[in-house]
Amino acid sequence: MIRKTLFYLAIFLLLFSCSQDEDHDMEKPVIDMNGALAFPLTCDVVYRGESFTFKALFTDNEELGNYNIEIHNNFDHHSHSTDDVECETDEKKNPVKPFIYNKDFSIPSGSVSYEAENNIPVPGDVDTGDYHFMVRLTDKSGWQQLKAVGIKIRDRN
Repeated sequence: MIRKTLFYLAIFLLLFSCSQDEDHDMEKPVIDMNGALAFPLTCDVVYRGESFTFKALFTDNEELGNYNIEIHNNFDHHSHSTDDVECETDEKKNPVKPFIYNKDFSIPSGSVSYEAENNIPVPGDVDTGDYHFMVRLTDKSGWQQLKAVGIKIRDRN
């Protein structure tokens, strides 16, 4: 009888330990890379040996957390399927010295809107060609949004 009472007490505590009034964030954050000042856009070209400035607007219904920027080659023409526009691709090739960039950035605590702006240097000796530019945005509740666009790295000549 005591075991049965303890079992039901444990179930009761588990069911009612969370307040019914708590507001649970169920919305993913938003990455806006479509504005007039946003960069890079799908199919944009950046140049090796030069820097470019990433610009986007991040928003969330409650609070933003942090974001990550990743750039990797797309020499094999794989897809991340977050953009409706397909860029014209170069011929498939094997990487020799591909550009690889992967960096995390923090967002000021309490922000529901944040204008991201980061300078990204492209080394002068990396492979030219097709690349993916990916942004992962996470809110304080742990929801994540991904935006991936195809870009090109070229020589300035």
